[in-house]
Amino acid sequence: MPRQGSAQEKTIRIATFESGLGRKGPGIMMRDVTREEDQAAAALDVIANVDADVILLGDIDWDIEGRGLGAIQDALAARGANYPYSVARKPNSGIPSGYDLDGNGRSHEARDALGYGRFTGDSGLALLSRIPLGPVSDHGAVPWDAPAGLVPERVTLPVATTAQWVVPLAETGITLVTLAAGTPVFDGPEDRNGHRNAAELALSTRLAEASPLPILLGRANLDPVDGDGQLEAIRALLSHPGWFDPEPRGHGGGGAGHLGDPALDTAAWDGPGPLRVDYILPARGLVVMDAGVLWPPAEDPLLKTVEQAGAGRAVWVDIALP
Repeated sequence: MPRQGSAQEKTIRIATFESGLGRKGPGIMMRDVTREEDQAAAALDVIANVDADVILLGDIDWDIEGRGLGAIQDALAARGANYPYSVARKPNSGIPSGYDLDGNGRSHEARDALGYGRFTGDSGLALLSRIPLGPVSDHGAVPWDAPAGLVPERVTLPVATTAQWVVPLAETGITLVTLAAGTPVFDGPEDRNGHRNAAELALSTRLAEASPLPILLGRANLDPVDGDGQLEAIRALLSHPGWFDPEPRGHGGGGAGHLGDPALDTAAWDGPGPLRVDYILPARGLVVMDAGVLWPPAEDPLLKTVEQAGAGRAVWVDIALP
């Protein structure tokens, strides 16, 4: 049920979390979740601790029968976090393109898939909710009009490396628009990944512009001031007049030489250092009551669980229902 704000206001908590639950082969995530393997148990504890009414989970392996997501829902229910409503659709990640997209002479590797992935269903998205969900609009097949030379002429890639959904939150007037942009790095001077990442954010923007009371949520894989990628793409998203940035804060982050506010960081990577790459952007007109990043201070015992779950940090925003 939606949490209570003041006597006159009901609030809902919206969250996003790059879970780290994805594994290197089909069925392994379900096994590890069922066995309460250390990282899986920590990730589940983080999700339960956030106590969101709606949470978008990244890095969730998809299977056609939904058994992996079902195992997650069961494990969360055992922790007192019941999510009866869900969305999990076949992602682009891991679907073979049939072509040698990276030019290394082989055509069936992770980099040759429609979106980077070792197997079909690798590292997909899942939306869990305590609130009924409306009909899902799936835009994962929208073709990418890539700049000349980035993709072989005979190949059509989707914009979305993973998925792109628009999901109404029933009886609230709110529409959820997912962010699941691929990494803008790990390519060459052609910057194919950077261009595709920017195209994904542009597609999410267009879908949000066409949606009533949109809330964009998920991983953009770009920091507006630090790290690599086409930073103007995330700056344009954050400065859009249709929504605003509540700037959720935690107690960690900050890399050597970084310019951004370390309290805003949402990922604790070793190489590039901590960065802000996960966002929740509510429509103007919605009222934010509170917001945060689940990155506890050093003295908090919860920090060990958060770190064991992986590099991602959960982001949450409490919104007064319109």
